[in-house]
Amino acid sequence: MTKSKTVNESEPVVIKKYANRRLYNTETSSYITLDLLSQMTREGREFIVVDAKTGEDITHNVLTQIIMEEEQRGKNMLPVNFLRQLIAMYGDSMQSMVPQYLEASMDAFRKNQQQFQEAMKGAFGGGPLAEIAKRNMQMFEAAASAFGNGVPGMPGVTPPTGAPEGSKDEEISDLKAQLAALNAKIDKLS
Repeated sequence: MTKSKTVNESEPVVIKKYANRRLYNTETSSYITLDLLSQMTREGREFIVVDAKTGEDITHNVLTQIIMEEEQRGKNMLPVNFLRQLIAMYGDSMQSMVPQYLEASMDAFRKNQQQFQEAMKGAFGGGPLAEIAKRNMQMFEAAASAFGNGVPGMPGVTPPTGAPEGSKDEEISDLKAQLAALNAKIDKLS
């Protein structure tokens, strides 16, 4: 029995580039654009681009072309100073180390980005921020009901329950304590 492959485990798609600059996707038997290659890259889909006439792997050139087009559209990610430093490294004795360094740096950046996103999901999912958001929503509903009594267009807003006067002060102090605890957790993360 064969195991079905996921997108990242499958063989790279072969893209042929013809002399007329057209790109041909051999997997779908159709012509594609650089924008589609850019989208495939964002989705994690592996591909290689070969010169249709010579069979030479020109993936590097095509990926560089995609970056140049993105930069020309005003989506500048590469600061001028970085570009100057990169150009200065060509011909330098350290040139051979730059690609591995940049790749490792980008991998580390991606991992940090994923960890940050997971931490934020956890913080808003069921932690102190979720509780603060819940209480803020309750306070908003109470305020809306206070202003919404007898006002049309505010259906579903129920008036606050008969809570004692001191409970608002307790709620505010609880929120302040939770905010302080949250700030302490953020300080530990950084």
